[in-house]
Amino acid sequence: MTVPNGDVSWWWRDLGGAPAPRSPLPGDTEVDVAIVGGGYTGLWTAYYLKTLQPDLRVAVLEQRFAGFGASGRNGGWLTNSVTGGRERYGRDGGARQQKALNESVDEVIAVAAREGIDADIVKGGEFEIARTPAQLARLKAAAAHEREWPHTDVEEMDAAAAASIVSVDGLLGGIRHPHCARVHPAKLARGLAATVEGLGIPVYEQTRVDRIEPGRAVTERGVVRADHVIRATEGFTADLHGEHRTWLPMNSSMIVTEPLPADVWTSIGWEGRETLGDFAHVYMYAQRTADDRIAFGGRGVPYRYGSRVDTDGATQPRTIASLTALLRDFFPAAADVPIAHAWAGVLGVPRDWAATVGHDRATGLGWAGGYVGTGVTATNLAGRTLADLVLGRDTDLVTLPWVDHRAKRWELEPLRWLAVNAIYTAYRAADRAEASGSSDRTSIFAKGADLIAGR
Repeated sequence: MTVPNGDVSWWWRDLGGAPAPRSPLPGDTEVDVAIVGGGYTGLWTAYYLKTLQPDLRVAVLEQRFAGFGASGRNGGWLTNSVTGGRERYGRDGGARQQKALNESVDEVIAVAAREGIDADIVKGGEFEIARTPAQLARLKAAAAHEREWPHTDVEEMDAAAAASIVSVDGLLGGIRHPHCARVHPAKLARGLAATVEGLGIPVYEQTRVDRIEPGRAVTERGVVRADHVIRATEGFTADLHGEHRTWLPMNSSMIVTEPLPADVWTSIGWEGRETLGDFAHVYMYAQRTADDRIAFGGRGVPYRYGSRVDTDGATQPRTIASLTALLRDFFPAAADVPIAHAWAGVLGVPRDWAATVGHDRATGLGWAGGYVGTGVTATNLAGRTLADLVLGRDTDLVTLPWVDHRAKRWELEPLRWLAVNAIYTAYRAADRAEASGSSDRTSIFAKGADLIAGR
């Protein structure tokens, strides 16, 4: 059977398909703050700016519709990951960054409740597993490392304890922390956009921004002049003039099953609705949805030459096949459950794999992104931080170590295409080697990939 593919994502299909587009920019406009990008980053920034200063004139500019990008396609992990690792910020800075992200998980949940956004949120924690001896060795090392830091709250589990949470075939051990919630990404994006509009902020859709400059955002429909212009374009940043090498648009793909029968769920468990990941090099991510499906994701074709991005979320047939095989390897009891939909999206990857937020007071230009797939929570922290930076507020957020962090630019083509494909070819080879042997050592293929990636 042919699996429905694309249509932005199953999350949007679950809501009846892509929403009717809002009106585009009517022409030249002047505001106090122009936000380029109608995903989580842009919407959270608009929300906090307007709630902190209600008389501020704010506008959001979006080339398709709010939630079209990663915000409406992701795995639904509202988790506390410090993208790029907290170690780069030192002991104090890393601890502060971790605490801020923990608090951001609860902030998203609180705002959703306050604003009446039903996004199927369940705070069940994040659960990661090992299925090979090498993965288990990495899991144990990660657990020991996490215990050395404050605000991590990790719990390490043996195979039996881990299986009592989610019964995955071949499970050897697990690690869990409580600072994560499962969400329905498109419901959150739709609710945020409606909330922002309710505050009096126009969300101009069908409005492509081609160039961002001090004091203005240049679109095909007019020029928006503003004291502050915020770039919140994440995986689509490479399309902007002068930003082609800023962040690399990395592809990630997902599939979702039809609802699983009750007897299958009895054998699998997963009653706490934890998000599920693993310690493979080409890792997977999954959730149990509100209507009892498994949404399951991972890397397909990691990068398209020239930083090209998709238009409708379609992924490659071989990616659908590989994700389906992996899902059924994890959950043999679900082998007969059909796949309902497949899709893909892009995430922004800085050269050093570390997210950033910043604002230049001299030019009024601001930015946030480079979340490397961990943006569901980080976007909220970025939005609150950008609001404080724009308004000149002296808060703890504006002194967090990711503020004004700069990464070097990506290499020119064909170097970055060759590098990214070499990295993921090596990671896949490492996973195959580790799965076929009994050694608890990380494959040399993965060590070589890490060296190329600069991780």
